[in-house]
Formats: sequence, C-alpha cells, structure tokens
Amino acid sequence: MAESKRDYYEVLGVDKNADDSAIKKAYRALAKKYHPDSNPDNPEAEKKFKEASEAYSVLSDPDKRRQYDQFGHAAFDGGAGAGAGGFGGFSGFDFGGEDIFGDLFGGMFGGGGSRATRTGPMKGANVRASVRLTFEEGVFGCKKEIKVNFKEECATCHGSGAKPGTSPTTCPKCNGKGQVIYSQQTLFGTMQNVKTCPECNGTGKIIKDKCPECNGKAYIQKKKSFEVDIPAGIDNGMSIRMAGGGEPGINGGPRGDLLVEAVVSPHPIFKRQDTNIFSTVPISFAKAALGGSIRVKTVDGEVEVAVKAGTQTDTRVRLKGKGVPFLRNKNNRGDHYITLVVSVPTKLTKEQKEALEAFDATMNK
Repeated sequence: MAESKRDYYEVLGVDKNADDSAIKKAYRALAKKYHPDSNPDNPEAEKKFKEASEAYSVLSDPDKRRQYDQFGHAAFDGGAGAGAGGFGGFSGFDFGGEDIFGDLFGGMFGGGGSRATRTGPMKGANVRASVRLTFEEGVFGCKKEIKVNFKEECATCHGSGAKPGTSPTTCPKCNGKGQVIYSQQTLFGTMQNVKTCPECNGTGKIIKDKCPECNGKAYIQKKKSFEVDIPAGIDNGMSIRMAGGGEPGINGGPRGDLLVEAVVSPHPIFKRQDTNIFSTVPISFAKAALGGSIRVKTVDGEVEVAVKAGTQTDTRVRLKGKGVPFLRNKNNRGDHYITLVVSVPTKLTKEQKEALEAFDATMNK
C-alpha cells in the first residue's frame, strides 16, 4: 500500500491562511536545511527536501493551491475529475517565475552549470580585536597599543609548509586546481557543484614531509603589538580598520585587515547621544528663585553658567560646542545640554522653617 502523503501546509509548517511571503520563507528555510548538497548520503534529508519542494510547487501557485484546498491530494492524482491536472513527475515545476534556488544557493541550479569560483590571488581574512576606552578617550581620541595573534610566514620553510629540502606535490584528486566538481541527479536534472578539494583544502598541493617548525601550516602565530590611532569622536561599537593587519592572503593575495572595535566605558555623569552630551545639574531652591551663576562640569573642565531668576526644575541649558568632535572634522563639535533640577531640602532648622513660612505668607497676600 502506498504511503499516504502529508498535508502540504503541515510539510511547510505554515497555517492554511498563510500568505505567499510566509510560504516562501518557510520553504527557503527547509530547502537550505535539507538540500542534498548539505546532507550528502542522507536519504531522510533528501526525502524531506523533495517533500518540501512538492508542497511549495503547489502552494506557491494560486490555481494549484485553490485546487488543493478544494480536493486535497486527489486534485493531482486524477481523482478530482477533468481539468485537475497532475505533476507528471514534476515535469511542470513552476516557482512563480522566481529563481528561488539562485537566492538560496548562489546560482548552483542555473542550467545544470557550476558556480563561478576564484582560483587566483585572494585577499586574506580580516581579524577582529577590541580596545577599551574611557569616555574622555572616545571624545578626544588617543593612541592605544593592542596585542593580537598575528600569522607570519614560517622562516624555516618560507611559506611552503614542506620540510626543508623537499617540495609539495600536485594534489592527485583535483590535479592542482584546488577544486573538485560533483555531479548529482535531482528533480531538476543534473546539477554540478564546485567545492573545495577535501584532500588539499583548496591549495592544489599535498605536503608529504611537513615542516617541523610550522607542522605544514606554512605560517606560525606570534603575539604582535599594534599601535592604534583612536580618532576623536569615536563611539562605542565603532571599528577602526588597519590595512594589512589580518590573515595572510591566498595564492599570493594581500593580507586582510585588522578591525579594532572601540569599547567605550560609560561615564558616571555624562551621557552621549551622537555628538551631543547630556548631564543633570542640581541647583538650590534659592539659586533657582533668585538666579545667579553656577559651576558646571564638562569634558573640557568646569565652566560658569548663568541661571535665570525663577528657573524651574527640568530647565535645559545648551552649552554650544562643548560636545563630541565630529569624526570627519574634529574642529566641529556637538553641544552639551544640562538639565537643571531644583533640589528641595529634606531637613530644615527652626530658623529656616520660620523664614520659609514668612516667605510663604507674603506669597499668599
């Protein structure tokens, strides 16, 4: 007895009222997860991939989906009467005119061809590091020294990976190309996929006698110090690119870059937003009522600020040009905004109470 088919909506894990976008999203996830190239020699994964593809071919087509909703699987096995149509071994597979597999797998399905690959010189991978800064260092910039694990060419084998006096040999599996082509019969015909050679890891060479210094890796790792020029105005999470500080290139390509991320410590008083700085400054009740001058802390040191008579709590005062320098032009700076908060005393002497009561009495006349 033939195995009964699962409900197509169940296969994709979507609701029967799901829109086209939700159906496509669900199918993309399943196709990536169960594609045969990602699951070699896994019959169960191949089965689920085919099942998901069949479900998508129906639910992504408005007419087929309408028939399926009305008749179920019978709509495509001849049980729904004339006009229902069938798959005919998926000969009429249609994904709505979109190359969904081109998006998923980089064009590996295109016309039975293979993906383009690079065999020439390639830039090395970037290396990431971090540097911790104080709030003020982020504002004004500074110089910092960091240490990272740095790959250098092995001085013993001069980057060949082979024991001195010997040489690497051409890889017999890929004939020195560093890549191998796999062909596979699928629902869509013969597909070819180019992969890195597993024997030589893409180098095209096999090292029989490894260099004793680097164990055939051609490079050795050392702790190397770099001086990083931190620009004024850098913010938490931003990175500084240092050319040539990354991994060695491939096939004679240039080194990658060193990306240094700034980790800026918070300040106990100041808060930063882009190039502006914010802080809260308490003032006495008398100062708020009578006005006068106060000393306010900024990143440039203390400055004198005039308080107007009758100032209310939460009044904001702008200190122009006392903020953070612009990254592209450190001569231009943001502003510092202070919020004045009137402090109400919690403990009063007898004389102070009497004075306030007398003041309050005059206000009520």
